[in-house]
This record gives sequence, C-alpha cells and structure tokens, in this order.
Amino acid sequence: MSEQQAKSEAQLDSEHFSPYRADGKLYGFVCVVTGATQPVGKAIVAELAAHGAACIYACSSLPSEPYAELADAVNAQFPNTKVIGYPYKITSEEDTLALIDDVLNTWGRLDIWTSSSGLLGPPSITSTSPHDLLNAFETNAMPAFFALKYAPAAMQKTTPKGNYANAAPKDAPYGSIIVVTSVAATNGGVWSPAFTMASHAALGVVRSGVLVLKGTGVRINAITAGQIDVGVDLGSSKDMQSGQFPPASLQGADVQKRTIGLERAGRPEEVARAVGFLASGFSSYVTGSEIRVDGGAGVMNPLMVPV
Repeated sequence: MSEQQAKSEAQLDSEHFSPYRADGKLYGFVCVVTGATQPVGKAIVAELAAHGAACIYACSSLPSEPYAELADAVNAQFPNTKVIGYPYKITSEEDTLALIDDVLNTWGRLDIWTSSSGLLGPPSITSTSPHDLLNAFETNAMPAFFALKYAPAAMQKTTPKGNYANAAPKDAPYGSIIVVTSVAATNGGVWSPAFTMASHAALGVVRSGVLVLKGTGVRINAITAGQIDVGVDLGSSKDMQSGQFPPASLQGADVQKRTIGLERAGRPEEVARAVGFLASGFSSYVTGSEIRVDGGAGVMNPLMVPV
C-alpha cells in the first residue's frame, strides 16, 4: 500500500471524521468562512456550528462588520462553537498567510475553508472598464486561488485533542475547500459579462485544484448558486454591482415559477446545507465537482414547451 493510500485509509477509518458521529458530523473541526457577515456567509457559519464545529473564523473584508452580533446569534443556539470575528482582506496574500498562522498557532489544525465572496460589477460590456474586469476577477477568483495555494499545507497537520469546547484529536490529514460562486460559472448571460468571466475563473480554480491536491488528503469543490433571496432589494444599478448575487426581486414570482424547477428563489440556508455536505465525510469521494444549488433553473432554460 502506498503512503497516500495509507493516509486515505486512515482518514476514512478515523472515528473523528465519521459523518455519523452522534456529536455532529463536523465535531472538532476548525473552519474559515469568508464573506461571513453577508446573508449566505451567516448561514454557512450557522450550518457549520450546527454540526459541532469547534471554531469558526468569521471573516469579512470590512473591519466594521457586526461580528459580535453574528457570534451572539450563533452561540445562542450552539454555545460550544467558538465564533471569531476576523477582519480579513480576501484579495490579500499577506492577510491569507496571517490568518492561517493565527489559526494554527491558536488551534493547531485547519479543516474547512469556505470561500464565499462575489462582485457583480457593471451590467453591460459597454459600461465595463478594464479596471472593473480586474476587480471582478480579484474578488471572485483570487480568494479561491489563495485558499488552494495556502490552506492545504495547514489542513494536513495533525494534532492531539485540545483543551477547549468540542475539541477532538486530528489523527489523519483532512481538509475541504469549498468555493461558493454562481451559476454564472457555467452559464452565460447571468447579470454581467465581468461577473460571468470571473465566476468561470473561480470554477477553474476548483477544477485545477484536483491535480494540485493529489496526495494531500484535501478536497476542493464548488457550489454554484442560482437565484438566492438574500433579503435585500438594492435600489440602483450601482448598489447592485457590489452584491454577491443579483437581488431576487429582479425576477418576479411569475418569472420564477416559469423558469425555476422549484418555482421559487432559494434561501441562504439552502446554500449553507450544501456547504455542510461538502465539508463533511459524507462527501469523502467528491472532489473537483460543482454542486448546482439553483432549484433546477439550469436545466429548465431555455424553457422548452412540448408540442
């Protein structure tokens, strides 16, 4: 048996990575969630905590984000999960390395990295400048690139059981990188050209990551979300450009019923549930994949009416 096969067997046989643990399928895990104070990011933090994560670094690019409110809300339900608000510039290589150092120095392990970021950008090609395009690539694809480049080495570290709530030993290399992006990663015509191009690049990071991660015990996958109701109705085109997903109000109820298989927009927690699956041992043989969370819209369009 090769060394890598031995590592894989150790991971699969370890009770600490069993998805059927009574104390939670993510019990003991130390996680990083970027975009954590946005609707989808908040739902992801809550989902990881619900399954027993020991610690979640709730990261955002803005230092003034309401970290305390997020931590209080999560701890009211899951008091044993430590939520750490962490100002972190997702497009900074230095910030990424500093974050990983902080995680390892404090907890001795890193298990889950969820990259949840997005920038819609201008709605048309005529209003898109080269600077807009670069911003779109930097915001949508660069965080996934940094996660792929730097997180795996930290995820391979093993450690004995720590002295903190929900602690568990890590006796085998394990890691899951999850890139939350849009169906614009596989489809054209979603909001803007820059958004579509940059989302394709984010999915490219995931697909290239399979070869990069060979032999590490770390997996990488993407979630491509469709129309998600993030609970906001941004009034102007300029405001909408800064969001991760177009507001659900852009599609009326009649349009959603006609073009989405489940006849409605999705909710942030439905994206988060897919993250929980990819973070856990339930997806132990899933890597390089794209899980589409779009209510079936991708296979409904263009809508074909039977004769």
